[in-house]
Amino acid sequence: MRKSKKQQQQEEEKQKQLKKVQEPGVLKKKTIKELIAPSGIDASKIDRLEIISNVKRYARSFFVSSLPRMCSFPELFRDLYFFGDINTSIYITPIAESRSQNELNRVINELETERIVAADRGNINRESTLTQKRFEAEQLRDEIAAGFNRMYDASIISTVFTYNLEDLDKMTKMLATEMSKSLVGVKSTWAMQEEGFKSNLPLMDDKIKKIHSFDSRSMGTVFPFITSEVGHSTGVPLGYNKQTGTPILFDNFHPSLTNYNMVIFAKSGAGKSVTMKTLISRSSVLAGIESLALDAEGEYTVVAESLGGINVVLSPNSKTVINLFDIEPESIKDEITGRERIVLNVENKVEDVTQALLTMARGSTRSTEVNEITKQVIAEIVAEEYAARGITNDPASVYVAGNAFQKGEKLYKDKKQMPTIGSWYKRLEQKAKSNLNKDYSFHYSYLLKVMRQYIREYNGQMAYFDGQSTFELLEGAPFINLDISQLEERFARPLAQQILLSWIWEKYVKKNSEDRRKARQKRVLVDEAWMLLPYPEAVDFLNTMARRARKRNVSLAIVSQRFQDFYEKPEAQAVLTSSDTKLFLAQDKSEIQYLKEVFKLSDGEAGFLVTCLKGEGLLKVGSDTAILQIVPTAKEFEFVETNLNKLVNKQKRQQTI
Repeated sequence: MRKSKKQQQQEEEKQKQLKKVQEPGVLKKKTIKELIAPSGIDASKIDRLEIISNVKRYARSFFVSSLPRMCSFPELFRDLYFFGDINTSIYITPIAESRSQNELNRVINELETERIVAADRGNINRESTLTQKRFEAEQLRDEIAAGFNRMYDASIISTVFTYNLEDLDKMTKMLATEMSKSLVGVKSTWAMQEEGFKSNLPLMDDKIKKIHSFDSRSMGTVFPFITSEVGHSTGVPLGYNKQTGTPILFDNFHPSLTNYNMVIFAKSGAGKSVTMKTLISRSSVLAGIESLALDAEGEYTVVAESLGGINVVLSPNSKTVINLFDIEPESIKDEITGRERIVLNVENKVEDVTQALLTMARGSTRSTEVNEITKQVIAEIVAEEYAARGITNDPASVYVAGNAFQKGEKLYKDKKQMPTIGSWYKRLEQKAKSNLNKDYSFHYSYLLKVMRQYIREYNGQMAYFDGQSTFELLEGAPFINLDISQLEERFARPLAQQILLSWIWEKYVKKNSEDRRKARQKRVLVDEAWMLLPYPEAVDFLNTMARRARKRNVSLAIVSQRFQDFYEKPEAQAVLTSSDTKLFLAQDKSEIQYLKEVFKLSDGEAGFLVTCLKGEGLLKVGSDTAILQIVPTAKEFEFVETNLNKLVNKQKRQQTI
């Protein structure tokens, strides 16, 4: 066959390149294969491979030969991932629904035939076992038909590596023993070590083909995570399980939970606000759960508008006033009689107000001048302020005497004017003038100087907490958003968080009955909670609220970025122990070591959190764990998404349709 001129030119060029490479002093460029491959592999032995390189290594491959009848329990295959130097490959092939149904129908018929034979022979135990197996097969068939489940073929192959033969024998025997404890059988790829080794290379070529069938739930246990499924029989759809494809129903108030609190940790841009907005909106619409957000970044305004809720903005220029001295009667359940009674605990309120005033006194510099004497001075004046208005532990003492009116079936009373920071400061001035104790003089002087910035009479820059509260938190509102994003970040916002938490406790949480049958389901969200951590009194109140919330049928949700901030603050870790639900979205590598230590994450889970995408995360509810994917609906997307570019692109797509 005569070659074309172009072909002749190509061959001449190849010859030139070959001659150039063969010339002395010219090195041939090595391929990727030559760089990463060992010097050689000896596959002459029927029970192992010998890998020849700078240091000789031995390898033995094996496959999963048998499984227990049911394999939906956690950690079934954990040893395949964390047992020494070991590589594991899983080949998964989805089975068509029609084939799954045919095979399951065949199995059901066979089981029924065997059951009838066992019954005729009077073998009750065998009959009972076969009845249970048939029931499980029928249940699986129905789940597949309904689209809630799916069948897969899977082959699992592993290779163990050691540096001497003795260790190779020891490791493989130990592994087989450990796997057998979970009723998982493993066998060496005897006389097929080369094929087993190649099957474990990233070539996607299963040369062993020892196939097992799994449903979605069972398939999830093969992956290197602690458990594969989370879900309640009640609740709202939070997302779906990425391992199994099943929806995750989440009930914040499920009876199985020791408390109703939750914490969410994620790096910036990982989807914290999207997650909480989705949960809040679905909880409101589908379950009637009332939520209140302490909004540090102005993220939740649009959610309140969409749900028909309330937005309250606190800023230096707004007319909104929050009075931290507000106190409310509360209903408690008598532990002996079980009956409810109305009480007023002034001592607790004095302590809460004192803690907030201490944070104010420390200021942004967290002054070390503040000590126990300072606290004593503050507390004495706070107590005197309530006493001056006749407010005692009698619930009736917060109302104006003889000033009650009827509206419908309810009896209403006018409340007394509460003490304020301004009235407290005036009493402080009077006490300072009459003080004869030299030990107290410095503290009076210090407080008079630093607390002026919070007093309206002196045009204080942070006087938005001085005065009677300008609004009430309405019962039954689906969502209330307290927006503090316009306040200065370094100190004003953390201070506002502490004061508002105390106020929320009085006005929102305490209104709930301790009787679960009467109590509304409520959630309090503290956004960017890391801001509170530098201030000890604020952290103390957060811990107190976390402990007391469950008794009032309230869920406290803590959302923050860096887990390390909580890790390095032992007094803040009580919040974690008081939270039965934990959600970790994408994390920075620097955070992983702390999460692994505190929450006992596996290497697989930790690795996932470093590489996962926005909206993906590790959900832990009690002792259960799942890989969560949150997917807002098209309607939800309009008010949960914070990325402006995404919103603009979505609008453009809608316009082109």
